[in-house]
Amino acid sequence: MKVLVIAPHFAPDVAPTGEVITSIVGGLADRGHTIHVITALPWYRNHRVEPGWGGRLVRTEATEWGAVSRLHPFPTDKSNIPARALAFGGFTALATLRSLFIRRRPDVVLAMSPPLPLGFPGVLVARARRIPFVFNIQDVFPDVAVEVGAITNQRVIRAASAAERFLYRRADAVTVLSEDLKRNVAAKLGEVPAFDGSTEAVPGRVAGGDSKVEVIPNFVDTERVRPGSTDVAYRSEFGLGDRTVVTYAGNIGLSQPVELLVEVARRMADRSDVVFVINGGGTTLESVRRAAARLDNVVFVPMQPRERLSEVLAAADIHTILLKHGLARSSVPSKMYSILAAGRPVVASVDADTEVTRVLADAEAGLAATPGSVDELHDAIAALVDDPDRRRSMGASGRSWVERWLSPASVAEAYEDLFARLIARP
Repeated sequence: MKVLVIAPHFAPDVAPTGEVITSIVGGLADRGHTIHVITALPWYRNHRVEPGWGGRLVRTEATEWGAVSRLHPFPTDKSNIPARALAFGGFTALATLRSLFIRRRPDVVLAMSPPLPLGFPGVLVARARRIPFVFNIQDVFPDVAVEVGAITNQRVIRAASAAERFLYRRADAVTVLSEDLKRNVAAKLGEVPAFDGSTEAVPGRVAGGDSKVEVIPNFVDTERVRPGSTDVAYRSEFGLGDRTVVTYAGNIGLSQPVELLVEVARRMADRSDVVFVINGGGTTLESVRRAAARLDNVVFVPMQPRERLSEVLAAADIHTILLKHGLARSSVPSKMYSILAAGRPVVASVDADTEVTRVLADAEAGLAATPGSVDELHDAIAALVDDPDRRRSMGASGRSWVERWLSPASVAEAYEDLFARLIARP
């Protein structure tokens, strides 16, 4: 099977979605398939093309399993929405041209969103080559952007929503990470999802009653990420010592209210045995830094290379997941599974009865707080800070649960099965 993959990131870029698609491609390659990846030049870490990769709009390299075409992403400040829209437009145009002029006809095309516009080259090449198109949704756009206030212009929202529905309807299958996201997308397709995750068709809207939306969760690599001692080089490098470490690691942007963690740190400033680590970067990093000014118990750490993931996870005693109200139904923070694989408990400030809270309850691996509530977040963190036995129990329980979760190989197998079914369809 020859698979064309269109994705915003791919190794060696450090973006979380890059790691996801890299492992899917690796799994498909291990199963004997040929893949051509169309992606951006590495740029995520500093929002500019990494040294050594510049100078050309398009770079294509042969691999043992196919090829990778890297395109200029036209990187901009993520807080500049008009500039980002233009950048996405430029990158999408390049991706469309490169997709249409691939010499060997693929059997299927897989495109990843966000950014949403990457669905357009997927649709075009699928129609031009008469092959199935699978649209993989990591975050539901524009829902996420609207929830955080990044997009407020009603005309822009209507245009983005129209584009979203256009792409969903022209995809042969839409893959999502959770039942929450499935209900979201299925509703936009005119399907009425039941609470058990199954769907029924609205008469005259969806023929046959079968949903084209499939749940294929992101994997967790339990071989690469394992429980280990907190005594790692990361701790000494950033002066954490033997204190109890509460960590937020990831993007620091409009979706993640990291300032809540700063307020918890302020309330626990008299605790010399506790330190709060904010590891990452993003559009709101500087405002979070200002909020934490003069707090000696908050340490900022820049985004780390993907090779240090296990070390970053191991260094913490408690990890946090922070999402603004409403976002947990449009986005799934896949880092939760890596945290559980590392044997660490989670305190999550997310909407109730969503993927994160259900997993933590089922795995008995953490505590949940209402989004926006500093009081609940503080109480949950303080409870685990003062109870190391409970932390260890939750960590072990989370690791045990995640070992039964999908591996990279099984996720690749799920995509292989989906592709085969679509190709065989008349």
